[in-house]
Amino acid sequence: MLLAEMSLFEIISNATYGALAGVALWGLYCIVIVWSRVNQKRFKSEEEQDFFMDDVEQMLSGGDFEGITEYCEGDKRAVSQIVGMAVEHREMGYKKARTFVMDRFQRDVMSDVEYRLSWVSTVIKSAPMIGLFGTVFGMMGAFETLATSESVEPSALASDINIALRTTACGLAIAIPLMILVANVNIRIAKMEDLVGAGLVRFMTVYREALAKYSSSRGGTAASTVEPMTSQSRVE
Repeated sequence: MLLAEMSLFEIISNATYGALAGVALWGLYCIVIVWSRVNQKRFKSEEEQDFFMDDVEQMLSGGDFEGITEYCEGDKRAVSQIVGMAVEHREMGYKKARTFVMDRFQRDVMSDVEYRLSWVSTVIKSAPMIGLFGTVFGMMGAFETLATSESVEPSALASDINIALRTTACGLAIAIPLMILVANVNIRIAKMEDLVGAGLVRFMTVYREALAKYSSSRGGTAASTVEPMTSQSRVE
C-alpha cells in the first residue's frame, strides 16, 4: 500500500539511496575482510618473524622435521604455514616443494585478498556513478515540475534539486574514504609481502641444506622418490 501511494520519482529516489547504502556496506565489508586477513597472515614486526625463524633454523639444523610441524601447527600466519607445508612435503624434493608452497600461498592468501580488493575498486567506481544517476534523475524531476506548472513554488524545485545534489554527495562520500582505505590496505599488503619474502629466502636457504642432509642420511632415496614411480608407470 505504501509503495502504491508513492510516485515513480519517489520510488526511484529511494532506490538510489538504497543502492548507495548497499554498495557502501559491501565495500566496507570487503575492506574489513582484507584488513583482518592481512593482519592474520603477517607477523607484527620483523623482530617477531626473526625470532620464529631462529627457532625453525635451529630445528632444521638438528633435522627435527616433526618438531617444526608441531611448532607451525595451528599458526595461521603465512610464513608459518609455508614452513609447515614445505616440511610436510619434503619427500617431493627442494624444487618441487618450493614450487608447491609458493603456489599455495598465491592461491590461498593473495588470490583472496586480490578478489576482495577488486570488489572494493568496483564499489569506488560505482558509487559516484549511482550518485550521478540520482543527480540526472533529480534534474529531470525539476524540469518536469517546471514544465507542468504555470507558477512554480521554489520549495517544489528545491526538493528535486536537493535530491540531485545529495545523491552525488553521497556517492563521493562513499568513494573517497574507500580510496584512502584501499591505499592503506595496499601498503599493509606490500609490507606483508616483503616480510614473507624475507622469511622465505631465509627459510629456503636452510631448508635446502637440511634436505640435503636428510636425503644423504636416507641414502639419497628421499630426493628421488618420484622418479622411480614415474619410470615404473611408463614401463607399465
